[in-house]
Parts: sequence; C-alpha cells; structure tokens
Amino acid sequence: MDREQLADFLRTRREALQPEDVGLPRGQRRRTRGLRREEVAALCGMSADYYGRIEQARGPQPSEQMLAAIARGLHLSLDERDHLFRMAGHGTPRRSLRADHVSPGMMRIVDRLADTPAQVMSVLGETLLQTQPSMALVGDQTGYSGLDRFMVYRWFTDPVARLTYPEPDHPRHSRFFTAGLREGYTALGPDSPAGELVDALLASSEEFAGIWGDHEVGLRRVEIKRMLHPDVGLLELHCQNLLDEEQSQRLLVYTATPGSESYDKLQLLSSLGARRPGT
Repeated sequence: MDREQLADFLRTRREALQPEDVGLPRGQRRRTRGLRREEVAALCGMSADYYGRIEQARGPQPSEQMLAAIARGLHLSLDERDHLFRMAGHGTPRRSLRADHVSPGMMRIVDRLADTPAQVMSVLGETLLQTQPSMALVGDQTGYSGLDRFMVYRWFTDPVARLTYPEPDHPRHSRFFTAGLREGYTALGPDSPAGELVDALLASSEEFAGIWGDHEVGLRRVEIKRMLHPDVGLLELHCQNLLDEEQSQRLLVYTATPGSESYDKLQLLSSLGARRPGT
C-alpha cells in the first residue's frame, strides 16, 4: 500500500470535482477548490473522519468495499478505479463479468435527475444506482446479495418482486425478463453470472423453464409501463432507456404525461421515502 501516493491521488481527484458535477449546491461562500472532504465522505457513504485519514496518509488499509465506494463517490473512470485499488494494495476488480462500475458520465447524468425516478441497470438486470424518487417508486434495489441482485431471479423466485406490476401484465414481464437474460447468456457464455442465473432458474422455476425453451429474443419494450404503488395506486409511466455501450449498462428514466393523473402521482412520490421491500 502506497499511502502517500494514494492520499495525493484522492486529493487531486476531490479537488477536480465541482459541486455541480455531483448534484450539490455551490453556495456563495465556497473557498475550497473542488469538493470538501466531508462532501466526498457523504457521497461515498462513510464518515468524514475515516475518509480524511485516508487522504492524510493515515489510518488502516481500506477494504475493497471501501475502495469501491470511494471510486463511485469520486466518479472515477475504470482505469482510475483500478489505479486506486493497486495503490491501496489490492488486486483490480474484474471488469468482464459484472460490469458493475458506473461510468463518471452516467453518474453525472443521474446526479442531474435527482427529482426523477431513474436507475442504472447492468446487462443482467442488476440495479447499480438509483435516485431517491426511484427508491420511492420501486424500493431500494441496490442492497440485495447473491443471485437476488438480479431482477430476473427475484421475479421468478420471490412473489414480492411482482407486487410492483398489475397481475395481468405478469406474463409479458416474464417473457421480457427471460428474453433479456437469454441475450446476456449468449453474450457472456455459460461460465458467467448469466449461466449461473439460467442454471438456478431452470432448477427452481417451471415458469422460467417453459419460457426459456421458447428461445425468444429481441422483445420490444412497451411504450407505457403500468406500475403499482402502495400509497398512490396505479401509475402509467413512460420508461426511456439510455444505453452505455462501453459499460453494457442502461439508464432507465420514468416519466409521465404532464397533466395526467399519473403525473400528479409521480410528483407526490418525490415527498415519500424509499419504498420498503414487500410493500
């Protein structure tokens, strides 16, 4: 672990970020060049004291989990993230299988969607990043572990995952999720998380096995997605997709037609907290 170089690297990257780059107000009395340490610590989900000790070349060796959080908070590129891990004495994370590093450009877009339901999804349907309105709409989907990280797995194994959508729409969603997994399976191969997902679902879900055998691919997304919320009821939302081809990730943005009932409900969701799992 190269403490001095690590500290200097973090300082330069912190000073290069402006408050507006991460969705923070600049304020009238800001004298600090770039972000303050406490602001970066909040973005990384750690205490200001812990982050400060790392940037001052003090404290223990950061874990891989902490380094990943710092990479996200500082909006590092993949090369910068790998450099961070090496300086901290760790091996670099694998890029090819999970592609779970959200690019700085994508993070800047999400930061500017703070009042809109939006989330970044991996190629296999893992939620990597959400805005607060997205958490209010569908719940916090970033805290799962194991195969539960992937929406397609939860859809076929956990009935709670289906509560967000009206029951008549379930067959269409089942086909859509399965077709998406097949595309990921073809791209990544059987010896990948996609292969692990397919094997697990074939063993646990007869519904999935039946749809998987149909070999459907390239299903078109519907123009209007119907969603259920326990507090505001049924919403009819447009779901726009922005593809980051380099990262094989998608940004989903939910909007409603201005003046519609769903538009008013979507505005109301902005005042609600994150939806609890199972509600």
